[in-house]
Amino acid sequence: MIAEFRIDVPGTDLDDLSDRLARTRWTPSLPGPGWQRGVPVDYLRHLAGYWAHGYDWRAAEAELNTHPQYTTDIDGQRLHFLHVRSPRADALPLLLVHGWPGSVVEFLDVLGPLREDFHLVVPSLPGFGFSGPLSGPGWGIERIADAFADLMGRLGYPRYGVQGGDFGAVIAPALGRRHPGNVAGVHVNAATAGFMAPGRVEPDDSFTAPERARLALSRRYRREGNGYFTQQATRPQTLAYGLHDSPVGQLAWIVEKFYEWTHGEGIPVDRERLLTNVMVYWLTGTAGSSANLYYEVLHTAGSHPAEKSPVPTGVAVFAEDMAIRRFAEQRNTITHWTDFDTGGHFAALEVPDLLVADIRAFFSTL
Repeated sequence: MIAEFRIDVPGTDLDDLSDRLARTRWTPSLPGPGWQRGVPVDYLRHLAGYWAHGYDWRAAEAELNTHPQYTTDIDGQRLHFLHVRSPRADALPLLLVHGWPGSVVEFLDVLGPLREDFHLVVPSLPGFGFSGPLSGPGWGIERIADAFADLMGRLGYPRYGVQGGDFGAVIAPALGRRHPGNVAGVHVNAATAGFMAPGRVEPDDSFTAPERARLALSRRYRREGNGYFTQQATRPQTLAYGLHDSPVGQLAWIVEKFYEWTHGEGIPVDRERLLTNVMVYWLTGTAGSSANLYYEVLHTAGSHPAEKSPVPTGVAVFAEDMAIRRFAEQRNTITHWTDFDTGGHFAALEVPDLLVADIRAFFSTL
């Protein structure tokens, strides 16, 4: 059964947030410049102050509720999703899949333009946002892919495209591998597993300057940028206590990635969008259950299959992405590849026009 859904956060939850923000126990600053040791205290105090006194959740809630939303139960798990139909009856259905620390909020700026050409289905990942809480263990990449295939079938879409970034760029190819008869094409951005260099690779003379830069990015990430991954993939429950209890802790955990993974000065993402994304995690209490996806990936066989996908695959590589075509072609049938000198991990929020244009260009060839 598919049920209509509308976000309606109790006022007591907003009052509780205000109280917690007012009573934040601020840590002293560590020595060192800027963001070298993490999110600077002065920056976070300023952002938290705006969150407490300037940000309007009710306005964000109303905007989210302008899009048709539903919930359904698949394999024992509650799934929340947006379903935005195109005025074109013959439009291709397109599943949009977010990652961590994202949510359906990531796609708000691309829904209008993409709706011109696609029927859009935008689910919250199991254990994320309004698809929480988790019903049990085992919700790894393949199970999520199968659940999304089931969802598209329930909606009456036997043939569709899939687009995803971050974990979405892992789930989308998995969906194509497991359901090639249903998936017309896969488009990814912020792609890592299956698209970047495996382990430490020394470039030879055939590597281009952009490829060398992406190798350097991946080395830096592995050296000092994946502490969050290790923590979430090994002890998500322990991490959850602090993030679930402290809104400033949840804010810092997410903001750090928006700073490190976006392109340009500071965080080139609208502040309202950033805080709305954080609010989805906070209000639904899904810090731990979203982190649990990393645990499932680390502990579930089949999360990184070796077989090559037969489904046509398009890749948008933005300035902060690490995908390299020669490695991506080992596991994927690449039919479309675009290199950008701008944008970053959260392309739908940073450069929505470029992402929309690339999605259209890829699917127009199928």
